[in-house]
Amino acid sequence: MRDSLKLTPSSLRTPTLLFGCFATASLMAIFAAAWSGQYLWLALPFFILLIGWTVVDLRGVFYLLLFCLPLSIEYELPNGFGTDLPTEPLMVGLMLAFLFYAAGRKFSPAFAFVKEGTGRAKRFTRPVSVFTLLLFLHLSWIGLSALHATEPFIAFKFLLAKSWYIVTFYFLAGMFLRDKKDLQRMAWMIFIPLAAVTALTLIRHSAYGFSFKDVKLVVVPYFRNHVSYACMLVVFFPYVWMLRGWERKGSFRRLALSAGGLLFLIGVYFSYTRAAYVAPVGALAFYFVVRWRLTKLFSGAVAVGALVWVVYIVQHNKFLDYAPNFNKTIMHSHFDQLLQATYKLEDISTMERVYRWVAGFQMVADRPLWGFGPNNFYDSYRSYTVTGFRTYVSKNPEHSGIHCYYLMSAVEQGLPGMLIFITLCFFTLINGERLYHRAVDPDKKQIIMTALLSFFIILQLLLINDLIETDKIGSFFFMALAVLHQAERSPD
Repeated sequence: MRDSLKLTPSSLRTPTLLFGCFATASLMAIFAAAWSGQYLWLALPFFILLIGWTVVDLRGVFYLLLFCLPLSIEYELPNGFGTDLPTEPLMVGLMLAFLFYAAGRKFSPAFAFVKEGTGRAKRFTRPVSVFTLLLFLHLSWIGLSALHATEPFIAFKFLLAKSWYIVTFYFLAGMFLRDKKDLQRMAWMIFIPLAAVTALTLIRHSAYGFSFKDVKLVVVPYFRNHVSYACMLVVFFPYVWMLRGWERKGSFRRLALSAGGLLFLIGVYFSYTRAAYVAPVGALAFYFVVRWRLTKLFSGAVAVGALVWVVYIVQHNKFLDYAPNFNKTIMHSHFDQLLQATYKLEDISTMERVYRWVAGFQMVADRPLWGFGPNNFYDSYRSYTVTGFRTYVSKNPEHSGIHCYYLMSAVEQGLPGMLIFITLCFFTLINGERLYHRAVDPDKKQIIMTALLSFFIILQLLLINDLIETDKIGSFFFMALAVLHQAERSPD
């Protein structure tokens, strides 16, 4: 035992080198900050320390990223660009570390589905392999549409961001989220900071009397707006349900999860976000859809219903009948007024969405194959708008998107891009149901159902929001895919 703990020169070499780099960087940073007056230099040692940590413990840095998801803030960069700190730099670093890891081993375990030479074709025909190929096809089509973008620089920046989201939250997550213990650790790493941020938000909101008009103030800086805040709570809620079911009755952890779940529900209620109210109800219905093996029928009904609605609304310019009254479509300071205005089509946020959707349909008709390029909607949609749908906020000073991810995919990536994404989503739901009923282990069944419900909540939210490109929601989208992929590969 004593010999196994003996420190040898080779075992000391790496830690000593890392400590030397950290000490040198610390001294350089202190002198640079004192000389220039730019105290940002003081972050350099911690950056060096993070690189060293990544070298010796990639999994630990991945969990650090998960812990930072509820705490990240948006930071504006020069020339109109922005980033999420500290999550986006961590994603970039983890992606580069993964690529070095994959290159060093020729193939990462995450790429195991393309191994075994002679059995490759057989593996490709398995549903999960088709799904994984669809994910690659989704990213590849984004790259092709970027080549035809009206603003290629913005489009390729989007492509890079999409790449580190997929690598980090799909491939790395697939390596690290393999079993029950891994999922427990992942959920706790997010639960603790998210509960703290929710409690802080509610305390701040109470100072305003939980007013509807002030909710957008109290979620800053951790969330862009109350929609992002509420959506993250409902997307994560299935994982709280999963964790609570695994804890012993009466234990402190189970009580903490029960209190946290109640806290999240209160947070959603006082967020005054209509989509977040509806999505959990839809998820509850989808739970029974999966249990009763109705996902294929459900998916087909959704596809047919959407196609019929599009044909109805476009034929003979029927959409013009729903143009709002400009003077009545105003912003409301009370939530009950907002609800009344919603079903009367006099709510400004709803009708502003319609204003952009009308423009989006005309953009798709103009460039149906390649679209306008990723992240190019804002710079291109003005000339396609219809004046009759204009609202008081149509100047769009916040540069927001079309508020429907499916339509935005068609606008920016063409109809093929939208169809690839929708096919990816349907395959995930259908394969998830198959995996759920094939699983024998109760814990595995619960993991699959949790990932499916979280994924389905996101799909609902995407009907009236653009959220996958944010760290608060996009991370859960790709992690759900990773969990389901791993469930397919792992033995029952």
